[in-house]
Amino acid sequence: MSAKPSCWIVTDGRPGMENQCLGLAEALGLDPVVKRIKLRAPWRQLSPVYWRWGTRWALHSQSDPLDPPWPDIVLASGRQSVLPALMVKQRNPATFIVQIQDPILSPRHFDLVITPRHDHLSGENVLSTRGSIHRITPQTLAQGVEKWRPIYDILPSPRIAVLIGGPNKAYGMRTQDVEQLCQHLAKLSRDNGAGLMVTTSFRTGAVNKSIIQNALEGLPAIIWAGTGDNPYFGLLGLADAIVVTPDSVNMVSEAATTSKPVYIAPLPGQSRKFDDFHNALMAEGVTRPFQGQLESWSYQPLEDTKLAADEIRRRCKCLQS
Repeated sequence: MSAKPSCWIVTDGRPGMENQCLGLAEALGLDPVVKRIKLRAPWRQLSPVYWRWGTRWALHSQSDPLDPPWPDIVLASGRQSVLPALMVKQRNPATFIVQIQDPILSPRHFDLVITPRHDHLSGENVLSTRGSIHRITPQTLAQGVEKWRPIYDILPSPRIAVLIGGPNKAYGMRTQDVEQLCQHLAKLSRDNGAGLMVTTSFRTGAVNKSIIQNALEGLPAIIWAGTGDNPYFGLLGLADAIVVTPDSVNMVSEAATTSKPVYIAPLPGQSRKFDDFHNALMAEGVTRPFQGQLESWSYQPLEDTKLAADEIRRRCKCLQS
């Protein structure tokens, strides 16, 4: 048998970026080497349009090195990964470069650009997806269920996974928003006898985490607040329905892979990209607004990671032998 193609994952190390590349590598059956990069000033602050000069000085000393032997494939995600991916292409034109998310530069600089349709990017080598790329598969969900069922089996059914993010450039998260969400969750639990499987993120913040803990006290709820192993895959696998805040395209996309009802909890704020993303999924019957009620519906689940992997196999010669 021929050896697997070699693969680098190039990101700035943020989990939201890195997990997209890891999910794609796993879908391709590759064993990637993760390269976490850091750019020096001024390349770190500049638009990618102006990144093309003096690139041999662009990488910070704390960055992982980008040295030969060059990989067959680079999976890169995030704005900070654009220049390093192009540096590899410049030094080894045979490397197949996949850029995940809008690179700001013209797609013609890459072999394939994979970006959500709400980025409104088009081109012969652009693949538009409904949501984001991720690591959720039937296998990862089954493994999560097996690992976490003993912990969450104490909760009554139906079990509701609650995925809480936090403020970002598009959305706020005030104390009153968290209090309202908890009121709706408490109503859902009381009216339906539901168990709540809650997870927060680092963006949720200590004050909001405290509000959640206090508001759900006395209800059948288990709250993971960031210490110990992350039960995320288990929550998605064990859930009968999922409530998720709108601030993360990744979390909504992952939830919408499960075929389970996905509710979007309201937060103040908006942006064109987020609005386009959420409006499209609601119009397609994938998600519904969360108002403390439990419904049941079916939809065509998101399969963007498989779609992206199939497109790479079609285009990349090193995966066709």
